[in-house]
Parts: sequence; C-alpha cells; structure tokens
Amino acid sequence: MNGTEAATFWDGVHAARPAATDPRPNVRLTEVVASLPRGDALDLGCGGGGDALWLAGQGWHVTATDISAVAVERLTALARANGLDDRVTAVRHDLRGSFPSGEFDLICAHYLHTPFDLDRAAVLRSAAHALRRDGRLLVVDHGSTAPWSWNQDPGVRHPSPREVAAGIDLDPATWTVERADAPRRIATGPDGRTAEVTDHVLLIHRTA
Repeated sequence: MNGTEAATFWDGVHAARPAATDPRPNVRLTEVVASLPRGDALDLGCGGGGDALWLAGQGWHVTATDISAVAVERLTALARANGLDDRVTAVRHDLRGSFPSGEFDLICAHYLHTPFDLDRAAVLRSAAHALRRDGRLLVVDHGSTAPWSWNQDPGVRHPSPREVAAGIDLDPATWTVERADAPRRIATGPDGRTAEVTDHVLLIHRTA
C-alpha cells in the first residue's frame, strides 16, 4: 500500500478519538529520561503528543514526527496552548521514505507498529545513526495485545527486545544495549478500560 493509504488510515485512527487536552507520557520514557541530561530529542510516531509535550516540559527541545497530519496538527496546537511551541516542532514524515534531519541526544519510538509495509529495522538503524555520541535510542514495543488495540490478530507475534536489537544489527564498538526487558503494567485505553499489558523495552546507548 502507498503512503497516501497509510496516511489516510492513521488520520482516521486519530480523528476517531477525541483530541486529548492533557495527554500523558509513556511510563517507560519517564523511567529512562529521569537520569539523562537535557538536550535534543526526536519522537518517532508521536501520536497523541504526550511524550513530546512531557519532554518539552522537562527542558528538552523536541522534534516530533508522525505520518498522520491530524496527529501533527493536534500536537502543534497543544504545544502552543501549553506555551511549549518554542520547544516542540511537529512535522509529518512517512518513515518509509523520509527521516528527520539532524542529530539528537534522545530518540524514542513507542509502539511503532503499523498494518502497512515498514522496514522497522531500517528506520531504527537510521535512528541509531542520528544519535550524537552518548545519545540513547529508546524503543518500546507491544509485548502483548491490549483489548482496545487496532490489531486484534490472534496470530500476531511480538519480537523480543533482543530480537529487535539483532535486527537493527549495530556495531557493538559504537552502540551498546543498556536495557532489554519485558516489564508489565496496567494500561488504560481510550475508552477508560484497563488491562495488564507487557512492554518490550530496548535502550541503546551510542558510545562512540
């Protein structure tokens, strides 16, 4: 499927949900960032914008990307409403054909899953190369399927963090895996339902 079809799909997903006025950051992001010095961050697949807004509020300068124009427009409006428009730049990217320019101290990709063809390993490899020395790439994937997920395929497989790292295939002389685990948490869906879910967490550190 082409980029227009993918963008239309994700525009529909976001448009079907009420625009959040105070989106929450992902808990794995807050865990990791607590010990990091502030700098430039890139949020791949920014969705509702909770991560980008939280990072900006913590002092980061954030470039946030999404294939959905609806998501980008909503985040731009939220950043302006919260007085963070000088720290948040939201831009539309189809990561199958373009990647944001620049170097970053933190790059995060939370639940970067799609029903469309996407070479995730190539995207994450590009992300790793866009890190400055001592920067970190945080990849958080679904390790289980929540009841409200758009993907209810019972045959879906969730690669482990180590499998994701192996697929990116980075030189260990330049990048090291700092964290690869599968913690569980109670998540709340868009309709208020809660469920226990598993996250697959991979944290890569650029050391050279």
